[in-house]
Amino acid sequence: MRLFFQRLCCLFLVLGANTYGSTILVLGDSLSAGYGINPEKGWVNLLQKDLHPKHKIVNGSISGDTTGGGLERLPLLLEKFQPDFVVLELGGNDGLRGHPLSLMKSNLTTMIALCREQNAMPILFGMRIPPNYGRRYTLAFAAVYPSLAKEQNVLLIPFQLEELVVTKGMIQEDGLHPTELAQPIMKAVVLKALNSSLENI
Repeated sequence: MRLFFQRLCCLFLVLGANTYGSTILVLGDSLSAGYGINPEKGWVNLLQKDLHPKHKIVNGSISGDTTGGGLERLPLLLEKFQPDFVVLELGGNDGLRGHPLSLMKSNLTTMIALCREQNAMPILFGMRIPPNYGRRYTLAFAAVYPSLAKEQNVLLIPFQLEELVVTKGMIQEDGLHPTELAQPIMKAVVLKALNSSLENI
């Protein structure tokens, strides 16, 4: 736990106006890639504006990507950008395609290990899928993230976007992807989750 808190302290420096710069890699799918909107208006770019200018966010997200795809791409991204922190926002497409949850968890676990091997702090972004995939699978899918975060001792950003689904103008016509109006809310969720965890130190 001591090592975990030390890494959280480092993360706090990323969010503050400290004297050195850090690189944050966001490895995600359409949620982070800004599918259906101007990517410049996406939550990842909005988050960059809230950070000290010396810090840099690299958006390595691709719409439709799975944990398997992310695992294939991560080594090159780690080598190229040498990030200090990696936000793993993946798994939604695994769930939508009905992939085995054991495989999804294994892929995420391997990505966490790869990040640590390169001295980058992994941060897990919790995901959910629509309830029409069956209660058992849906609940099991959502449970992967807190379980994995506990097992691997990584910071978890809980999924807190359910309200967007029932709020007019927040979801695109496909019923899945957030609109441009929803992006500041998503950015705020990420910042709040991080700050909430850090305040407990």
